[in-house]
Amino acid sequence: MGKISYMKLKGSQNLRQRLLLSTLSSTPILIEDIRADATWPGLLPHEVSFLRLLETVSDDCHVEINETGTKLKYKPGIVMGGKHLEHDCGLSRSIGYFLEPLIVLGLFGKKSLSIRLKGITNDSKDPSVDTFRSTTLPLLKRFGVPSEGLELKIESRGVAPKGGGEVILSVPIVHNSLKAVTWTDEGMVKRIRGISFSTRVSVQFENTMIHAARGIFNRLLPDVHIFTDHKAGAQAGNSPGYGISLVAETTSGCFLSVDTTISYARGNDEMDIDEKKELMPPEDVGEQIASLLLGEIEQGGVVDSTHQGLLFILCALCPQDVSKVRVGKLVPYGIETLRNIRDFLGVKFVIKPEPATGTVELKCIGCGLKNLSRKLS
Repeated sequence: MGKISYMKLKGSQNLRQRLLLSTLSSTPILIEDIRADATWPGLLPHEVSFLRLLETVSDDCHVEINETGTKLKYKPGIVMGGKHLEHDCGLSRSIGYFLEPLIVLGLFGKKSLSIRLKGITNDSKDPSVDTFRSTTLPLLKRFGVPSEGLELKIESRGVAPKGGGEVILSVPIVHNSLKAVTWTDEGMVKRIRGISFSTRVSVQFENTMIHAARGIFNRLLPDVHIFTDHKAGAQAGNSPGYGISLVAETTSGCFLSVDTTISYARGNDEMDIDEKKELMPPEDVGEQIASLLLGEIEQGGVVDSTHQGLLFILCALCPQDVSKVRVGKLVPYGIETLRNIRDFLGVKFVIKPEPATGTVELKCIGCGLKNLSRKLS
């Protein structure tokens, strides 16, 4: 073996995406100055947990972290996939943080992936497990991912701070490569679906949220169904909370989603009564989430703003053929993703703003990533 040449990076931003692209492109990376000036320098618990997850699903990957956690060497291995895997995501970020990169890795594994993830299923920071089920998985089907064996099962819910949720993710492998898409027509919204949940609080919270959300949608379209998912006992996790996830489905088969979760802040167990009143009432939650969804629809584009990064990565991994997609306003995460794709995969997008609609059209020629892990078997 010759000396390994590492791609050098700095800082903690977009760490999980850099690790994902590093793994897919088999590029060893060296990241320095990870929060070097912060009060708590180095990698955070969820980032270390994500590295452990990469070790779980791949073979021969090599992780080196220095004592302060400010320097990380990562040499990707072969993504194995496999069944009956387990990973505890911890409580510093929700399961949604781990799902996005994991789903993409799973597609390029040696065997199809089935993994049980434990932790927080719904929080206000990362997309909820409901959003992955209703929006992210259908997005993958556009790129030729077989729908058989692609599912996310919610066994129990868990909100911050104590989690207690469990989901089982199954991802089939792509037999050769993804398929390029031309996807620029967002269509008109034909129906709105949603799911509200509550854990360790009264079911009434859900009904109030749904009623408030429907009050806004029913003026606009008749086909609105929001289901309830009230969990009790062991399936309700360890903390009280409630939330709602909404999806607008369009005539051209696009899914735009938003979600939110209300729960007590992390780490403050000994709260006095006054603080507990501060939580947003369910009625406001319902109205706010409905307005957020209308905002996403208004922006235009074939995916909502949280899915921009994933959409660009999938386009970049396609065969060497042109993919063309349209999104609403580019969000910071989407822009960072485009930079990372350029650095790791060498794929550049042609970006064309369309002032009339306020949308942006992006075109790229994929890097033609094939599922090589499968050939090694």
